[in-house]
Amino acid sequence: MASCYLALDQGGHASRAILFDAAGEKLDEAFAPIATHRDAGGDIVEHDPAELIDSLRRVIAGVGARARAAGHDIVAAGLATQRSSMACWSRSTGTALSPVISWQDRRNAAWLQTLEPRRGWIRERTGLVLTPHYGASKMRWCLDHLPAVRAAAAAGELVMGPLASFIVFSLTREHALLADPANASRTQLWDPRRQDWSEDLLALFGLPRAALPACVTSRHAFGTLEVAGVPVPLTVVTGDQSAVPFAFGALDPAAAYVNAGTGAFAQRALRDQLPDAPRLLASVVWSDAAGVDYMLEGTVNGAGSAFEWLAAREGLPAAALIAAAEAQAPGGAPPLFLNGVSGLGAPYWVGGFEPRFVGAGSPAERALAVLESIVFLLVVNLDELRAHGPPLRRIVLTGGLAASRLFCQRLADLSGLPVWRSDEPEATGRGLAWLTAGRQEAWPVTGTDFLPPADALLAARFTRWRAALEAALPA
Repeated sequence: MASCYLALDQGGHASRAILFDAAGEKLDEAFAPIATHRDAGGDIVEHDPAELIDSLRRVIAGVGARARAAGHDIVAAGLATQRSSMACWSRSTGTALSPVISWQDRRNAAWLQTLEPRRGWIRERTGLVLTPHYGASKMRWCLDHLPAVRAAAAAGELVMGPLASFIVFSLTREHALLADPANASRTQLWDPRRQDWSEDLLALFGLPRAALPACVTSRHAFGTLEVAGVPVPLTVVTGDQSAVPFAFGALDPAAAYVNAGTGAFAQRALRDQLPDAPRLLASVVWSDAAGVDYMLEGTVNGAGSAFEWLAAREGLPAAALIAAAEAQAPGGAPPLFLNGVSGLGAPYWVGGFEPRFVGAGSPAERALAVLESIVFLLVVNLDELRAHGPPLRRIVLTGGLAASRLFCQRLADLSGLPVWRSDEPEATGRGLAWLTAGRQEAWPVTGTDFLPPADALLAARFTRWRAALEAALPA
């Protein structure tokens, strides 16, 4: 029987199970959508925990049954999840005691403002800025507002932690209570220097250490999955964005890895060195017995979600708006879009920033403005990344928005860097499978190059956009 590897990718819109052979060839995949529930104001963003776990069970069962029928031997599995999303559950029964609260959720933003005087202290200890997008303020909200969570805490039954930990507990035979570095770090309770929970941070947020999973490395014996009646070891757990760069093999310190999906993330790798960059995020992307890979990251909260915001505003599908943006004639003058969808991320870090257009235009021109705003924010973050490590020589681009040739070309034009767009639509799954397979030689990949000719009109719009955004920032 041929050995193969199962990659489980749990994202904001769906759960996927993807099967790869030892040479990196995709053999099979299964897909199950999940619903995202939002309030009218956009501060509450959550998933139903039972639906989410069921979606994973269904994709595992589908791929597993076909693999068994085809004579494939699944020798190991890996899991990648939405970082910063979290859940609460019962230690003895596994029953969810809260929704799965999305990384996009801002329900406890007002409470978090009380910690503003400790912003610098938190940044120094975690590598993260103070924002409600991370797990700690969500956990605090659950303890303050959910009677089932408070009762479980009083009885010593409460477990709270990253979404990845809830999934591992729910799916493994052993009901393992473990947290990997990529997901633990996004709780804002994890010390990257000690690779463990921080007692000082737990005290600051008023959260019990006894309720948190044990911290382990990215490669670990996380437990055993049942796949079509066959036990399969779960050997790698990480975050979705943390897996993406590994789709192309070992990390390249001269590359900026950009993944543009619901949000857009610009990352660069630093080996065994925790970077000091106060306007960006620093976190562990991988750890094992050999060492630690850190990532310096700039975050754009409104990417695909910005088009969803525009779709609701215009009454048109997001895909149609992206197509309309692509169809705009060169040399036009679209309005500018100050992109505060889901909050203004790096390097500004302004929660609750109201999205707004500067100037008038047609729906298609507004769609182009939204697309360009994502490029503009990415370029601001790439400029921040350039100050750390060797000179950047290329951008490796993945994610749903990478399907737009206009997006790719605008990013190359404005950054001055060649953009290589992967042909692999499932970079998270591919990177996860490569890690699960043992980080051997890079698997073959194909892609498209976008070279950066100068675009004076785009550069002028970027200058006006940046001035308008900075003028709109709170004092």
